[in-house]
Parts: sequence; structure tokens; C-alpha cells
Amino acid sequence: MPHAAWTELEAVARRDADARILDQFAADPDRLSRLTVDAAGLHLDLSKQSWTRAGFDAALALARAADVEGRRAALFGGEAVNATEGRAVLHPALRAPGGANFHALGDAVSADVDDVRHAMANYSRIVRSGSETGATGRPFKAVVHIGIGGSDLGPRLVWDALRPLQPEIDLRFVSNIDPRDMAEALTGLDPETTLVIVVSKTFTTQETLANAEAAKAWLAGSLPEERRDRHFIGVTAAPEKARAFGCARVFGFSDWVGGRYSLWSAVSLSCVIGLGWDVFQGFLDGAAALDRHFLEAPLETNAPVLLALAQIYNVDGLHRPARTVAPYAHALRRLPAFLQQLEMESNGKRVRRDGSPVGRQTCPVVFGEPGTNGQHAFFQQIHQGPQVVPAEFVIVARTHGETPESPLWSNALAQGQALMQGKTEAQARAELIAGGASEAEADRLAPHKTFPGNRPSTAILMDRLTPQTLGALIALYEHKTFVEGVIWDINSFDQWGVELGKVLARAVLKDVAAGAPSADLDPSTAALLTRLLA
Repeated sequence: MPHAAWTELEAVARRDADARILDQFAADPDRLSRLTVDAAGLHLDLSKQSWTRAGFDAALALARAADVEGRRAALFGGEAVNATEGRAVLHPALRAPGGANFHALGDAVSADVDDVRHAMANYSRIVRSGSETGATGRPFKAVVHIGIGGSDLGPRLVWDALRPLQPEIDLRFVSNIDPRDMAEALTGLDPETTLVIVVSKTFTTQETLANAEAAKAWLAGSLPEERRDRHFIGVTAAPEKARAFGCARVFGFSDWVGGRYSLWSAVSLSCVIGLGWDVFQGFLDGAAALDRHFLEAPLETNAPVLLALAQIYNVDGLHRPARTVAPYAHALRRLPAFLQQLEMESNGKRVRRDGSPVGRQTCPVVFGEPGTNGQHAFFQQIHQGPQVVPAEFVIVARTHGETPESPLWSNALAQGQALMQGKTEAQARAELIAGGASEAEADRLAPHKTFPGNRPSTAILMDRLTPQTLGALIALYEHKTFVEGVIWDINSFDQWGVELGKVLARAVLKDVAAGAPSADLDPSTAALLTRLLA
């Protein structure tokens, strides 16, 4: 571990903790140009972050000491960067141009990737054209996508971001085991024209299989058994289990694709059917362009690296345990939820790769809502609360049509400006008096209208939300997450934290079946179970 680099970063952060961001533009004349980057159709401005020039240099030195470049080469080289599971991590192979030459642990994989792409493209064409039909010979008009976690959040984000206002295919998603979720998804659909796509890496996920059984029962109530399997498609790394379930077609992906990194694969088949292959190909192309930037740009002008370093400086240098993401585009409303899984499941770890304690903070809490909705909710806290919460504004100039949405993005610019510059008590008092308040009332109200300011933010801009810029945006966050994991020396690609609850849930279900809590259940859980059984 780069102990000296960590020590230097922490020392610089302590010295600069009270430095005013606004003052740094005068103290460091090239700050704006140095901290703005263009990559794959995205423009990033990190000049409103809390670091001084010395803080930025210390963060960059930490990245070099952690060998970010070497670990990046290992990732793209197909080495076992997921050491606890002995797997390569090769989501970049899924969006690389056709004919690429990626290897996972020495085995060539790009030809298989190309084959699955061709199969996805061909199947989407026959469904969209109406030549692929269901049990009664009618074409499919709706798709129900069943998955959870990485098998749901990514495709759901892609669909919400890129769907036309009047889609040719009615695409609906089901992830929650609560029967209400499935009931809402099936309402108004005709079983004869509905295709069900079941997405599960292992085809053993409890919630997904329960929802798949519910969909199967719904179809069985209306369709003849013959050809009914044409309504079921499996997307999985366990194809034999999908076929045994009753899926007529199975699209595979490999175990070197982590669930939360899998939206580039057949996991997004439902989106390919709903959007068309050309749109999805543009999405892949945008991510591949960001991959090239990540591989080729020097660390000091590398967009994912800079995003990662800003977060590490805030979390570990300045002890800020949360970050908010506010997309100023309705189509990106699912982005905060997607990032919660991408970042918190990847880097919410307490031990290093060798199993020893990390000894410092890792992933912050990530939360958010679309702007301007968030302005009328949690922005009060980020402006005037005692905790400093760094903000990230994702801004789209043209969200609908050709006219720039200035009333929308002007709010984003103003929020970043307000967080940085704030308002002193003297300014607030003067404004109150200018507005007609008495001196006594101004004295009383001024503290309530004071903004401490000096709160950091990053802006990510794009002209339009296109398949290409969406692909680049998601790849940007993927690589940011990877860089953070390298610097924290943790494995960003396992997720043992989701397992214990699943195991205990199966045990609780046995108690439910027995009608009473087992003797080894703790008193609180036993009491709650007893109450629910009653």
C-alpha cells in the first residue's frame, strides 16, 4: 500500500480544509483549464471541487503510487482482478468493436461476444418486424423483463433514458418479489402478444424465479401448452437451468461479467427489442469511446481518474461520507439508483484485497433525485446543513427537441454556484433591510438566510442524451468506481455482502412453513415473525 502517498494527501487536506474554493481561481490561474476535461461527448468541470493545487497534486500522486495504470492494464488484459472469485472482469469486451481480441484468463472471448451480439440483433429484428410470433401465431407487442439488481437497474436505466415517447414495443420491468410489482406490470397486457424475458446470471435468484413462476402461471391461464415456451426467453450464464425452466431461447453471458456491469450484454435484450439494434449499437459505441479515453489519456486529464480522485479527496481527506447525484434530465431519473448499486455494491468494503482491514473510509453513501425535484427536497440539507455533501450535476443542454432547456440547466448552474459561494450573514442582513425589514427583524432572520458556501460540486455536461453519450456516461462511472477500488486496495467486483441476508431469508421461510419461529432465532426476529404469522 502507498502509505507515504496517503499520509501526504491527508496532511494536505488538513492544511487546506478551510481554504475557500472561490479563492482558488485567483490563486491558481490555470485551475479551470486544468480541471476541465472533454471525453467521448462529455464535458467535465471539477474546478469547483475542494482541492487546492497542492491537494490535487497529492491526489494524483496517490493514484500513481497505487499503480492505477498497472491495474487498468490488468483489467483490460483479462487478468483475475476479481481475486476472491478467481475471475477476469471484462465488461469492456462487451462493447468493443467487432473483431476485437479480448482474453479472459488467457482464453479468447471476443468471438463469443460477437456471436451473442449477432443473435441479439437478429432476434430483435424478427420480434420487431412481427415475423416471430407467440403460441397463437400473433406477433409480440409487449415485453416483460424480469430481473433484480444488476439484471434490472441497468436495462431499466437504458430504457428510461432512450425510449421514444410512443414505443413500438411496450416494455415493462419487474424486480420486486412483492406481487404488486408483477400485477402492475401485467395490467392491460394480452398474454398472446406478451414476451417474458427472465434475466438471472445463475438462474437461481429467489426473487427472479418467484416472479418468473408468476408470469408462467399468468401465461398458462390463457395460452395452449403447445408453443407456450416461445413466450419465455432466458438470459443467463447457466443456460441448462433456463431451458429446464421452459425458455424456448437462451442468450448467454459469461461469469467474467459482473451483474452490475452486465447491461452491455444480452442482459439488455429487452432494450434491444424495444429500441432496435442500431440504437443499442450506438450505446455500445459511446462506451467504447470512453474506454479508449480511459486507456489512453494521462492520469491528470483522465475523466474517470479525476472523478475518482475528487471523491477520495472528499471521503478520506475531508471526511465527507456522502455524495449526491442530481441529473438535470428527466430521462436520467434512474441514474442515482443505478449508481447506488454500481458504487456501493462494488466499493462498500471493509477489507483490502489481502483480507486485512482497510483502516479508512471507502465508498460514501450515494443518493440523488432528478433536478429540479431534488431542489425541493434534500437540497436544503446540502446548502445549509452542518454536514458537507459533495454534489454531482449531470446536465443535458437539449433534453427534448432542438431548443436548449435553459430554464432547466440554468438551475443546475445556479445550484453549483450557490454551493460554492454561499451568502454571509452580513449579506443576508443587508438584503433584508433593503427589502424593508427593520434592523431588529434583519438581526433575527439573517442567521436563517445565511449559506456557509464553500461546498464542492462537479458538473458533467452533454449537448444531448444520445445512445452514444449515455454509453459514455455509464462507462465513465464504471471506470471511476474501478479507480477508487484500486486506490482503496479493495476488490470492486465481488459482493459477499448480499449473501448473508439471502441465506437467513431461506431459514426464516422454513420457520414460516413450520408455522412458528425456530428455537435458535433471536428474540426480536422471533417476535416479529410470530406477529406476522398471526
